[in-house]
Amino acid sequence: MKIGILTSGGDCPGINATIRSVCKTAINHYGMEVIGIHSGFQGLLTKDVESFTDKSLSGLLNLGGTMLETSREKPFKKNGVVSDVDKPALI
Repeated sequence: MKIGILTSGGDCPGINATIRSVCKTAINHYGMEVIGIHSGFQGLLTKDVESFTDKSLSGLLNLGGTMLETSREKPFKKNGVVSDVDKPALI
C-alpha cells in the first residue's frame, strides 16, 4: 500500500515529529510506501513529491517549521477561482 503525507496552511509546533512518527510507523510497522508531498496542495498540483525511507526521516526532531514546506493553495475552494482549471480533478 502507498500513502502520501502533506502539510497545508499554517505551521504548528511538533509537525516534523508528527511527520516522522507517522511515516516511520507506516514504513516499519505496516510495510507501506510513503510519499512526502512538498508545498501542501500545490505539491499535488505540480507533482512535487519525494519517496521517504526510514533513513531519510532521521534528524527531523531538531528542525523547526515543516520539512515538507506548506502553501496556502485551496484547490477545493469554490469562490475565488482564478482560472478555469479543475484543480480537484487535476489532483
